[in-house]
Amino acid sequence: MWRPSLLLLTLLLPPSTPRAAARPTVTPVVAAIDSGLVGRWDITIQTPDGSRPSWLELWVSGRDALVGRFVGIVGSARPIAAVQGGGDSIHFAIPHQWENGEGELTVDGRLTSGRLMGSMTFPDGKRFVWTGVHAPAMRGDVTPSWGAPIHLLHANDLGGWQARGGAQNQWVVTNGVLRSPHSGANIETTQRFKDFKLHIEFRYPKESNSGVYLRGRHEVQIQDDFGLAPMDDRFSGVYGFISPSRIAAKRAGEWNAYDITLIGRMVTVVANGTRVICNQEIPGITGGAIDSDEGAPGPLLLQGDHGPIEYRNIVITPAR
Repeated sequence: MWRPSLLLLTLLLPPSTPRAAARPTVTPVVAAIDSGLVGRWDITIQTPDGSRPSWLELWVSGRDALVGRFVGIVGSARPIAAVQGGGDSIHFAIPHQWENGEGELTVDGRLTSGRLMGSMTFPDGKRFVWTGVHAPAMRGDVTPSWGAPIHLLHANDLGGWQARGGAQNQWVVTNGVLRSPHSGANIETTQRFKDFKLHIEFRYPKESNSGVYLRGRHEVQIQDDFGLAPMDDRFSGVYGFISPSRIAAKRAGEWNAYDITLIGRMVTVVANGTRVICNQEIPGITGGAIDSDEGAPGPLLLQGDHGPIEYRNIVITPAR
């Protein structure tokens, strides 16, 4: 769209029209860029129950608006319509999502020695302090060499797996099938991985829900979505960030399969033989992640707190 230059606008003003006061040389947005606020932040929140992960991204919209998106302890990425503050500080409020309480989630922070530090008030009124560090770029080798495949399930025991967070374990293995008969604990591998290829098969009853957390931080959604339109919180999407090109789910009660390649932040997802995500970037962590240390290796985590689910033939091939 064509826009008149400032010089032309000045010439077009009638002589009697007073000129507006000049803008400050450094606007809050420019100061935010110069100070290093703009970008992605891996956040750790300190709560009475221990540290919890979160994530924030800030960028400039248009001429003078600072906006972003935010992932809390739970849930998906939420847009931030406006970020207020000076050159080294931020303040914003967003509607509640899956947190307890009916208020807004409010975030205040200040940049100190390259870190963001501040407080976060949750919709139920509870307030916690937090710190954030710049998220790593994670530019992996685009053509890694692969190691030997690792079969992660034994025939009849949970060797190599543990319930997450010390919760009561409901998972069982029978004849090579890992099963969660009802909602309960999440489960994760004791071994940790960085870049890898993953083959995993799963089956769910009608309206059930689970998820595969890559490195324990990025969830590929599993859900009874047969026949629905693709969305980033539906079958084979990277929850809250990346929508699949189509929903390739089978009907409830049938076995499905994912083949997932994760290199750095770049992910490819093949669902039941159809490539639905092709080498796209995962911007940040999913709600429910194990932590916000995105650059570190992590476990394969399976969600068990959203309904019954079965898994089999879990094979991971790590990059060398």
